[in-house]
Amino acid sequence: MKKDVKKVVLAYSGGLDTSVILKWLEDEYKCEVVTFTADIGQNEDLKPIKEKALKLGIKEENIFTLDLKEEFVKEFVFPMFRVNAVYEGEYLLGTSIARPLIAKHLVEIAAKTGADAISHGATGKGNDQVRFELGAYALNPDIKVIAPWREWSLNSREKLLDFAHKNGIKIEQKKGKSPYSMDANLLHISYEGLILEDPNNSPEPDMWRWTTDPKDAPNESEIIEIEYKHGDPVALNGKSLTPANMLNELNKFGAKHGIGRLDLVENRYVGMKSRGCYETPGGTIMLKAHRAIESLTLDRGAAHLKDEIMPKYAELIYNGFWFSPERVMLQALIDESQKHVNGKVRLELYKGNVIVLGRSSKKDSLFNASFSTFEADNVYNQKDAEGFIKLNALRFIIAGKNGRKI
Repeated sequence: MKKDVKKVVLAYSGGLDTSVILKWLEDEYKCEVVTFTADIGQNEDLKPIKEKALKLGIKEENIFTLDLKEEFVKEFVFPMFRVNAVYEGEYLLGTSIARPLIAKHLVEIAAKTGADAISHGATGKGNDQVRFELGAYALNPDIKVIAPWREWSLNSREKLLDFAHKNGIKIEQKKGKSPYSMDANLLHISYEGLILEDPNNSPEPDMWRWTTDPKDAPNESEIIEIEYKHGDPVALNGKSLTPANMLNELNKFGAKHGIGRLDLVENRYVGMKSRGCYETPGGTIMLKAHRAIESLTLDRGAAHLKDEIMPKYAELIYNGFWFSPERVMLQALIDESQKHVNGKVRLELYKGNVIVLGRSSKKDSLFNASFSTFEADNVYNQKDAEGFIKLNALRFIIAGKNGRKI
């Protein structure tokens, strides 16, 4: 395969792994390298990354840095949140949902530059290798994939640092130790490695980069209002916002009030358990708000069906099947359910908590006080409940008369 690769597009972050990979690809494959860096809201200046690629010998015309924040939130994050997708009951899929977007642009840049392969820095133990490659093959079945972690002998952070030092690649380090393995985008930031490899070790307090410690969050709560249209948040406190700006503003509110921290042991798709810590401030607020507006506007049958298929949808994203026919099919079903998910949700933010204070929808609310009231009404005949109960109990009654016991 090495002789067949003439040009490769590398998903390049400028960090330890991909900086080493860039040099390794040139040495091992003797090929031309194209770098692709995506701005998906990781709050990082991309200019130094480009400069670093230039210093490593990459031609300027082979360096791609793209601002994908709006596409990321509009086309990937929002569709996922319409489903209320949560993996294994807790994880809001912040890393998982970014990978198909990166795979999409890797393939597009490969086509644009005439590259015959793509490369990534995902390890052979992780989920990201699956996500990148399933996405790439779904979009271009003829693309070649180079996964250095499955080929080289640089199988530890210390070996990577040693390789970088020997080849003059500058790497930011924390107090002489290998840095946490981190991933950040507009939806979340994650942490793995170091003391987190023991699930019984508590995270270091200074590890968290985005959110205020809930104990140190403001003593005064803050109230916000989110307006929804067709299941997507479109305005915050009366101000219309683009998808990326909406998530960015919610991140600020959530971070301020210590919202969205998670310490999780999850089941990786490749088979082992993994411990990671996450900060998802804006996403945590969105999940609470979306479920609140759905509770008012979504039919019971539709709501319950959504809850039944949600774990499957979340698993598809986690496992890398964003571009699969089944995910697309489920998305069509979900999006149909969101036609009437319109209205406003009022939330109180306080020391790590998101509290629903109210929800309203002028046209699409299915809450009818005439039917729901505990006072006298003229629309509901309470005697009807007797037949309803008897019919539902009929199979129990028949079985009981037949001598069956539970």
